[in-house]
Amino acid sequence: MDFPKSLNIILGENAQGKTNLLESINVLAMTRSHRTSNEKELINWQSDFARITGTVQKKTTKVPLELLLSAKGRKTKVNHIEQKKLSSYVGQLNVILFAPEDLSLVKGSPQIRRKFLDMELGQINPIYLYDLVQYQTILKQRNQYLKKADGKVDEVYLDVLSEQLADFGSKVITARLRFVDRLTYWAKQLHQQITYGKEQLALEYISTIDFANGAEQPEIYQAFLAQLKQNRARELFKATTFIGPHRDDLLFFIDEKNVQTYGSQGQQRTTALSVRLAEIDLMAEETGEYPLLLLDDVMSELDNERQLHLLETIEGKVQTFLTTTSLEHLRDKITVEPDVFIVQAGTIERKETV
Repeated sequence: MDFPKSLNIILGENAQGKTNLLESINVLAMTRSHRTSNEKELINWQSDFARITGTVQKKTTKVPLELLLSAKGRKTKVNHIEQKKLSSYVGQLNVILFAPEDLSLVKGSPQIRRKFLDMELGQINPIYLYDLVQYQTILKQRNQYLKKADGKVDEVYLDVLSEQLADFGSKVITARLRFVDRLTYWAKQLHQQITYGKEQLALEYISTIDFANGAEQPEIYQAFLAQLKQNRARELFKATTFIGPHRDDLLFFIDEKNVQTYGSQGQQRTTALSVRLAEIDLMAEETGEYPLLLLDDVMSELDNERQLHLLETIEGKVQTFLTTTSLEHLRDKITVEPDVFIVQAGTIERKETV
C-alpha cells in the first residue's frame, strides 16, 4: 500500500484487521509489537515466518526497511543490508502509537512507564539503546551471581559487576532525565491548551538512586556505586539488585497533585494525551523529522473537546494513521482531505471518495 496523504483513515468493523495494519507499521519501526512480547504470535499459524517491508520517505532520501521474523529469531535490513545491532535499525522510522490501553501510562504500573521511556528514547537515541541493553545484560549477570553466591562471595568479581552496572545505569538515568525534561517542556504547553490554561502539568523522574538535583552522569555514577555497596548485605540476603533504572518511575502532577493518585479519569486521559502529543514535537526537535502517528481506536475513548484538540494538533504536521469503525463523528472535525482505506476480513483497499 502507498500512503501519501497526511491523514489516513483506516475504516472497518471490529475484528476485521484494522489494528493489524497499525501493528505492522509499529513492528517495522520498533521490531516488536505493542500487543505481545512473544514474537511467535506475530507469525501466521500456517506460516514459518513473517516479513514486513516498507519504504520511508524522508526529507532528502528514501529508506527501504525490512523485518523478518522466524523461529530462528529476527533479521532487520536497512537499504537491503542486514543490521547486526538493534541500535543500527531502530530510529530509521520513528512512530508514536496511541491506543486505548495507553491510558495505563498514567494509572498503570511503573513497569509500563519504564517501557514507555525505553521505547521512545530508543528511537531517537541509538546510544541510549546500546547502554540500556548493556545495563540489562549486566543486571541479569549480577542477579544470577547474587542468587548462587550462597554466602561464598567473590568480592572482587561483585565489585566489577557493580562498577559496570553503575556505569551503564548512570548513562541510562542521565538520558532519561534529559528526555523527561524536554517532554515536560512540550507536554506542559499542550496541556495548557487542552485545559484552556486552567491546569499546570508537570512530569518528574523518580530514581531509586539518591543524587542531587542537576547532577551529571559522573555524579550519578558515584552515587549509584556507593549505594550498591551500602546495600550489598541486603542484596545478598534477598538475592536481587534493589536500586537502578530497572526500578525507577515517572510521575505526573497537575497543579502539584499526583494524577495517578488524585486525578479524575478525565485528567488522567488528558495527561496521557498531552504526553503522547508532546512526543511529536520532541522527536522532531531531536531528529529533524516528524514521526508517524498511529491512533488505534482512540477517538471513541475521548470526548468531543479532546478529539478536536487531538486533530488540531496533528493536522498538516504529521502523517497520521487513524482506525475507526465510523466516519460520522469525524466529518465535521477534520479540515484536511484524508485518504480512507476499507478493511474487511483481513484485506485492505482504498476508498475512492470520502
